[in-house]
Amino acid sequence: MAPPPQTWKLTLAYDGTDFHGWQIQPGRPTIQGELQAALARVTGEGPLPQGSGRTDAGVHALAQVASFSLAANIPPDNLRRALNRSLPASIRITDARIAPASFHARHSAVAKTYEYRILREENCSPFLARYVLPCLWKIDPVQLQESARIFLGEHDFLSFAASDPERSARGAREAPDEDADGKDAGPGNTTRTIFSSAWDERQSESGALLVYRVCGNGFLHHMVRNLVGTMLEVGRGQMALEELQGILAARSRSAAGPTAPARGLFLHSVEYPENESRE
Repeated sequence: MAPPPQTWKLTLAYDGTDFHGWQIQPGRPTIQGELQAALARVTGEGPLPQGSGRTDAGVHALAQVASFSLAANIPPDNLRRALNRSLPASIRITDARIAPASFHARHSAVAKTYEYRILREENCSPFLARYVLPCLWKIDPVQLQESARIFLGEHDFLSFAASDPERSARGAREAPDEDADGKDAGPGNTTRTIFSSAWDERQSESGALLVYRVCGNGFLHHMVRNLVGTMLEVGRGQMALEELQGILAARSRSAAGPTAPARGLFLHSVEYPENESRE
């Protein structure tokens, strides 16, 4: 009798610039589609990998997580190396391991962290342009930091969710996530808990970077990019800090600021209970 299929956990990094997001789409290059095709070439099975979340077109990942089942008996390091030989250079498997049968990249996640990177220089190096938003205005970092603190804790973030025409047509039955996690959320639930929310400044070869890092139990569609766009309005003096509480209470996308471009956003990491991520 053949042994039962094993559940796998992959950690992968990717440059999302040339892809139409994570989720497979007919006729378009996607991360999920490339990974499934590579699995089929390497193992002959081709399971559809489930990601920890559906990153949007142009969004990058430092440590996305995917899970799937394989009947093939292959050592983890061999699978990692074989996949990396088969995948485009813009997608790398950084870790491969066998996980408990109950593990699911999305449902088992307890927290996710995103980063948004802003270059405080008007002239951006062409070698960095795919990964940052160049800052063309004077920004008050104190106002940015105070803005970030307002979002700590549990809030209804509907004002920071993307306006979705399809969702309106469905009668607002659901609110897709930035990474479409929907964890512990009923249909239309736009309440999320933010565990940490802060800006810091770093030095790069091309100049000073402002980096926003936010960790929460889930994120609505475009939520991080809308938070960043709104905080930048506060930081450049186009919006008062005191307005942010009112924006949260308004529960209307039109009350918040613009959506920051996808190229500055990275899925930084995903957290799991220790007993659900490895055997």
